[in-house]
Amino acid sequence: MCRIWLFARIVGVLDVADYRKEIQKRRTFAIISHPDAGKTTLTEKFLLYGGAINLAGSVKGKATARHAVSDWMEIEKQRGISVTSSVLQFNYEGFCINLLDTPGHQDFSEDTYRTLMAADSAVMVIDGGKGVEPQTRKLFKVCAMRHIPIFTFINKMDRDARDTFDLIDEIEKELGIPTCPINWPIGSGKSFRGVYDRNTHKVLTFSDTMKGTREGNEEEISLDDPHLLDVISEDQKEQLEEEMELLDGASEAFDQEKVNGGKLSPVFFGSALTNFGVETFLQHFLKMTMPPRPRMSNEGLIDPMQEDFSAFVFKIQANMNKNHRDRLAFMRICSGKFDADREVYYVQGDKKMRLLQPQQMMADDRHVVSEAYAGDIIGVFDPGIFSIGDTVCAPGKKFCFEGIPTFAPEHFARVTLIDSMKRKQFVKGIRQIAQEGAIQVFQEIHGGMEEIIVGVVGVLQFDVLKFRIENEYNVDIRLEMLPYEYIRWIENWHEVDLDHIVGTSDMKKVEDMKGQPLLLFVNEWSVGMVLDRNKGLVLTEFSKN
Repeated sequence: MCRIWLFARIVGVLDVADYRKEIQKRRTFAIISHPDAGKTTLTEKFLLYGGAINLAGSVKGKATARHAVSDWMEIEKQRGISVTSSVLQFNYEGFCINLLDTPGHQDFSEDTYRTLMAADSAVMVIDGGKGVEPQTRKLFKVCAMRHIPIFTFINKMDRDARDTFDLIDEIEKELGIPTCPINWPIGSGKSFRGVYDRNTHKVLTFSDTMKGTREGNEEEISLDDPHLLDVISEDQKEQLEEEMELLDGASEAFDQEKVNGGKLSPVFFGSALTNFGVETFLQHFLKMTMPPRPRMSNEGLIDPMQEDFSAFVFKIQANMNKNHRDRLAFMRICSGKFDADREVYYVQGDKKMRLLQPQQMMADDRHVVSEAYAGDIIGVFDPGIFSIGDTVCAPGKKFCFEGIPTFAPEHFARVTLIDSMKRKQFVKGIRQIAQEGAIQVFQEIHGGMEEIIVGVVGVLQFDVLKFRIENEYNVDIRLEMLPYEYIRWIENWHEVDLDHIVGTSDMKKVEDMKGQPLLLFVNEWSVGMVLDRNKGLVLTEFSKN
């Protein structure tokens, strides 16, 4: 009996050691950028080096007639832009990497924001010819709010780029974060010859990579090696030495602790399209990033290394596979090990359940998993019960992770069903797309679903809504733009007589899908007027999932 107990004890200890080792290998990060800075191309090159794909397709498909691996939605393939976040997992040099590719366009920033909630660090891609752009600033603020490490990859050095010092200076001034260049470009455009590693004091040069579709062979050459002048000109070598002298005296020294706290951004240069500097960036990035971080809950920080499983829902996606008409809830595992055979406790639903069909992704290509670890992202079958921000954990636990704020919509349209015979499909489609967080749906108080008001953060989301309703649900709709720009939820609606709220001529009373009343306004000053006219009324700009 004693031997059996001892054996079980040893097996238990080994099991704990095993899953802790697995968690230590995890790196979960998001890629952010302004549209067209090359974010999706960089994503594909990471997958190429990780062995997840054999041929990286040009994002717009001109050179190779292929669409991006991470763009799975039909509208993404047609337009050559990312409109929804993709989850991709691959292995590289002993690390298990969970990569979250996000939409660059500002009209889809809410999806990007939710995705950043699931990431432990972020890679910020900047176009070397354009520098810091509006969407970069917006997304950087989200990263800064979460204090996650931010790594900068200055891309498109194979095209004419701005002065390197000017780029670095702009990042520091515009984004308010000190930088530390880890490598330095030699030339740009047609004269781009590679990057100089400040730590090893060697120049890395790269061979032709067939428009970046294959891995390149890099050559490392010391600064004092005569062979270097076969690759770069004498002027370029002289300029590099001058710039290094200036940089060593002026730039911030590398400090891992500051990087971990999001207070210093390591900077790398390269060209994702031609593979210049991509693998060396990936290698440095993996050394400088940390395993999964603790997460805040209503019971304090949850340690990723603890034995008990926990996760939260950060994304819901319907119809990833048109043939199956399915709906997936994407969960970020925050602690312990997920076991598909074990029950979990769904906190918001207050019930024990099994997570069905757990799977991991390569965009829309999936494989079923029986286990996963803290840091991993899994998609589970959602019968329509999960909402963004929900928590699942080990039975016996009842804590909730922090909610994910909902962005206030800035554009509104009246959506009308054209064929009343398709009401059922229309209601189903609108509800599912709303539950994904892509749109927010409002209706007249005590009104029906035949005519609704849809609110979005960016106008392109209306195009996506129309495209998806017509293609995925076979329903024709009419969109009529409305003048409203401001929205306020009524926080104390249980205490307020809605029929007797004294409003303004530009105000409209509606309710959301949870039946919570709110007010829409054309003018911002009307919000203050309504508060003045209705003493005790409490309005709020955000709703929390």
